[in-house]
Amino acid sequence: MNKVLMLFLSVVLLASCESNIVFSETRAMDGYWGQDEVVDFKLPQLDSLKNYNLFVNIRNSNEYKYNNIFLIVSINFPYGKTVTDTLEYRMANPDGSWMGQGVGSIKENKLWYKENVRFFENGIYNVTIEQAMRNNGAVEGVLKLEGITDVGLSIEESTNL
Repeated sequence: MNKVLMLFLSVVLLASCESNIVFSETRAMDGYWGQDEVVDFKLPQLDSLKNYNLFVNIRNSNEYKYNNIFLIVSINFPYGKTVTDTLEYRMANPDGSWMGQGVGSIKENKLWYKENVRFFENGIYNVTIEQAMRNNGAVEGVLKLEGITDVGLSIEESTNL
């Protein structure tokens, strides 16, 4: 009886852990994100008949001194087309507490990038992410964006039709 119960619980646990993530990759930073440092992700061949949601994943520590982050994210298509977006995300609540998940000084933020995307072209897609932070009143960008520990990209199969 115990073996049947354990088998049943194992099947339930495995079924509940089913994920719709089809790609997830993270790059560790060297304590800061340099102004000219571009994080590049080569995507696997994805089903052209399915829709996908894309997310930028940012981990930050308490050394991050801003309440938001500006990013430039580009998708480079196999046949030469490029789509570039300048994005702003909030990283902290109005009271100064960090948004995101995590215990202690490191927080992870899963940030929506694109929803219900289809990858119609055959070949390699590249996604590049770079930081575009500026200090208030400054023309020049932040040379070393401290407190960003990891930058990632994840793609999930969309459940919306």
